[in-house]
Amino acid sequence: MNARLRLFIPLLIFAVVALVFLTLEKRIGSGEYDPSNLPSAMLGQSVPAFNLSRLMDAEQVVDAEDIVGQAALLNVWATWCIACRAEHAYLNELASQGVPIFGLNYKDERAAAVQWLQRLGNPYRLNIFDFKGSLGLDLGVYGAPETYVIDAQGIIRYRHVGILDAKVWREKIEPLGLQWAVAQAQGAAL
Repeated sequence: MNARLRLFIPLLIFAVVALVFLTLEKRIGSGEYDPSNLPSAMLGQSVPAFNLSRLMDAEQVVDAEDIVGQAALLNVWATWCIACRAEHAYLNELASQGVPIFGLNYKDERAAAVQWLQRLGNPYRLNIFDFKGSLGLDLGVYGAPETYVIDAQGIIRYRHVGILDAKVWREKIEPLGLQWAVAQAQGAAL
């Protein structure tokens, strides 16, 4: 191969990589590609069976039946998760509006998690302590935070990876019909 031609190989590689990134940026900007939309094999499936303790009471066992019966959010969180701290105030706001939220404290230390909730507020109706990550593994959790929308029959209808904020709520979760959970929590008829 000609020595002059070899000089252009790095430039050609750079151009190809730049083209890939520009295409990806255009898809993200147009909304065609959502990097937080990770596929989940659990969509349309029941919440997996589990027997774990409550975060606040290690003696009390929780199972899937404890979170079935009304549409709700299942929020995966941990004290080591910086993004969880960023979304926590919004979860408190949703809970104050009557949205049922169950917590899944994921691979965390119990004492640290209890202190976190005492300090920042507790938006959860029930908090499941998943120290080993077994329920998280069954759900297909990539990391925290993740939020699952569960219908009244315990079927997972949506999964959001990343921070749950007002925009995600308005654009992704409200259209799924979660307002039913708010109406139920407030005792209103549909």
